[in-house]
Amino acid sequence: MTQPNLKVLLGLLLATSPAASAQTLLDTSAAISVQNTLQQTGTPVRPQVPTLPSPAATPTGTNGPSPAAAPAPPPPPPFTEQQQAALTQAQTALGAGQLPQARTLFERLIAQNYRQPEPHFGLGLTLLAQGNLKGAAFEFTQLSTLAPGRPEGPYNLGVIATREGRYADAQRLYGEAAALARTQASPATQRQVLEALAAEQTRAGEFAALSATLAEITALDPQDVDAQFRLAQAQVLAGQGAAALPGAYAVLERQPQRLDAALLVADIYVGQGLPDRALRELDTAAGRVKTGGERATLLLRKADILAARGDTRGAVLAAQAATREDGRSAAAFARLAELHTQRKDRPAALAAYQKATALAPQNAGYWTGQAAVRLSLGQIAAAARDAAQAQRLSPDPATLAHAQFVQGVAAYRQGQYGPARAALRSSTLKAPSAEAYLWLGLSAYALKDYAGAATALGESVKLNPTPTARQNLASALLASARYAEAEAILRGLVSDNPGSGEAWYLLGLAQRAQAREPEARQSFKTAAHLGNTQAKGALK
Repeated sequence: MTQPNLKVLLGLLLATSPAASAQTLLDTSAAISVQNTLQQTGTPVRPQVPTLPSPAATPTGTNGPSPAAAPAPPPPPPFTEQQQAALTQAQTALGAGQLPQARTLFERLIAQNYRQPEPHFGLGLTLLAQGNLKGAAFEFTQLSTLAPGRPEGPYNLGVIATREGRYADAQRLYGEAAALARTQASPATQRQVLEALAAEQTRAGEFAALSATLAEITALDPQDVDAQFRLAQAQVLAGQGAAALPGAYAVLERQPQRLDAALLVADIYVGQGLPDRALRELDTAAGRVKTGGERATLLLRKADILAARGDTRGAVLAAQAATREDGRSAAAFARLAELHTQRKDRPAALAAYQKATALAPQNAGYWTGQAAVRLSLGQIAAAARDAAQAQRLSPDPATLAHAQFVQGVAAYRQGQYGPARAALRSSTLKAPSAEAYLWLGLSAYALKDYAGAATALGESVKLNPTPTARQNLASALLASARYAEAEAILRGLVSDNPGSGEAWYLLGLAQRAQAREPEARQSFKTAAHLGNTQAKGALK
């Protein structure tokens, strides 16, 4: 399966608590989805900005790591009445988005009472909102030093690290914030911090740690079915498929029509080596879901499992059923085309690809698949047109390389050797393959670029030493006057396949070019005996 990209949402959530001393503005960095090879996750609900206890009521230095593991600082001087009013004014300006005014007020308060953490926190949030990451990091570091028991310091330092691409630092800081939040914050705040930690664990592919984090999230909110599903996915990705089953079934028990959970259950059984059980689960789920599109998705997964077992006929039938359930699904027709291609039913494959390209004309992959099928059917000009269309759609590198390969082979078969060489060379640069190098070598040979042909064919042989590639390489070496190298390859060919008259004939040419006439005549005789007409002429 293709794997979808990890997306991380960074946004500043500003809120003002009823009491000025309990200001708890937190930036948030929540994962939108868990990247995996099974099925994309649901989007978690962004938690609301919580309210923490006021700093004066919060124990410090005893519940969680501090940045330097230093003793708790002495308590700061209390705010004067005037300073408290200024703090309220600054927080109100920040909440209203009046950032320059907020910055001025917070800086003035810091100058008046430096050891009070709240102005540092407010200034850090203000600078963060203004995009001044360096200044914000300084203030959040001061906050962590002055109030080591509060999670806001390491949390927002983690946000800055994420924005700067320092993902390992971000994960560490979110972990510190989570440890503090467990004993110092409300469940909503804990959830927010844990979501940020989960996002970084997902990015790093640390699925065992992610499972532990998501287990904490589900414990905080046992009613969150999406979180339970994400936990099951993380467990599967951590290699704990059997352990994930109870959670996945619990999701289905509460939401029987949930498609992604049904797919996950099937994938778990496949991973456990129980494909028949997976197929039965998919059949059962097909009776629960509501729409034809959802049934088509289940049927396509069934087709994949059947194809992996070697039952391509059953896979075709499942994919055909998917197209009947959702006649607007280009993906279903494309998968059907791929399965027909596996069974070498090329006319049926072409018909399915034509439906896919008609439904999704901007999909370069479908045009490339259609071009390849046309090429195999001998529809050379049409294959070239489809490959050109695919390239106009800005495909991904792998698809572009395949389209260029088809274009190159089509050009070669039309006698357009220069364009063929150019297209095939581009293809091999993006996705080296034995077949692409083979056709590149043939194109170079047709242009009498024998050295280039030998180089390309040599690469083809390295990747897949088929008799065809080896024989063509020998021909290119002969044309380049590299007779000893050609002879070595040809001796291996006739040893592996003594019935190849062409290989014996080429061996004779290599021997004759090295002035070893008796050996050459013997090779020619063997080739002639095998029916090679050129060898008969060489004996005259």
